[in-house]
Amino acid sequence: MKSSAWLDQIGGRLSDQLRFLLEADRLKGVIRLNHIADGSRRENTAEHSWHLALFAMVLQDYAVAPVDIWRVVQMLVLHDLVEIEAGDTPLHLTLTDHGQAAREQAAADILFGMLPADQGEAFRAIWEEFEAAESADARFAKACDRLQPILLNHVVGGGTWGVRPDFNIDMEKQLTRRIEHGSPTLWAAAEVVFADAVACGWLKPAPAPAAEG
Repeated sequence: MKSSAWLDQIGGRLSDQLRFLLEADRLKGVIRLNHIADGSRRENTAEHSWHLALFAMVLQDYAVAPVDIWRVVQMLVLHDLVEIEAGDTPLHLTLTDHGQAAREQAAADILFGMLPADQGEAFRAIWEEFEAAESADARFAKACDRLQPILLNHVVGGGTWGVRPDFNIDMEKQLTRRIEHGSPTLWAAAEVVFADAVACGWLKPAPAPAAEG
């Protein structure tokens, strides 16, 4: 950030909040691997977060249990802020990237630590709740987070499904089954998308069982 002398002049709680909001603008520059629906360019993480908030608002009737939609939206707006410091790890790489969690925890320390203590602690708690995915709100938020890239991959004809040569429908289901925990209805829809993607040749089918000796 350029000189922040003007923020220092404002001072106090508002200065810290404005500094945090300007830092959050960096999320617009974090580029994800998947493309937007028209296939013209890759998605950035800020617009991904917005899209997920919209998913939650539109699809809340399909949550496995009643949810506080405002809390769900807060989770989805906050959940990827850590990518400002930690970068984006595509879902299919989380199978082998064992340092991701530590990087994101360190990033959360930095980013939420910029806010006034009470607000920073409250936002950090919402972020931690999303990561744990144990509450009904968090499970539904996770379902939205997993569903959106599936739809984008399908409408662009494969997208990130083709990045790993060995990536197949079984691996995709392993990584996205959290959808079912938050919404069986949305998981059933995802399975329709997977089957069509396999039929179209965009997602590899399950490997054949190994022959018995």
